[in-house]
Amino acid sequence: MPYIFRGKTFDEFELGKVYTTVSRTITEADVVAFAGVSGDFNPLHTDEEYAKTTPLAGRVAHGPLVLSIASGQANQLGIFEGTTLALLSMTTRFVSPVRFGDTIHTELTVTEKKESKKPDRGIANFAVAVLNQNGEKVIEGEWVVMLVRRVLEVS
Repeated sequence: MPYIFRGKTFDEFELGKVYTTVSRTITEADVVAFAGVSGDFNPLHTDEEYAKTTPLAGRVAHGPLVLSIASGQANQLGIFEGTTLALLSMTTRFVSPVRFGDTIHTELTVTEKKESKKPDRGIANFAVAVLNQNGEKVIEGEWVVMLVRRVLEVS
């Protein structure tokens, strides 16, 4: 039996609908691993004594690390599984620092849907907010996703 994807088609996304992910705590191990993978060893992320001397008064997670986790959280929802053709763009604004031990979740709101010239696909825009355990935004932005359309059978 073939696997049945859980993803929503373009037609199934409703304007204004909010999708909320599970939460995840950011750890020192996350930051160390991201520094190793990305090569970004900025002391603001990796040197506590240095980071204490900055306006942030301590180490913080890399912004792109938090964005990557948000992307993973969104994919864990299953709404994009097997129905996404392309991620066309991501705009991101880093609003507040994420500290080790902060717990984040992601909210995606469908803000716009556009028909495509090709009948088998459409474009959906999502407002994205990553929030910490206090409900404060740490990232905001927009993702534009090309999705498959529901194929209607013609008899």
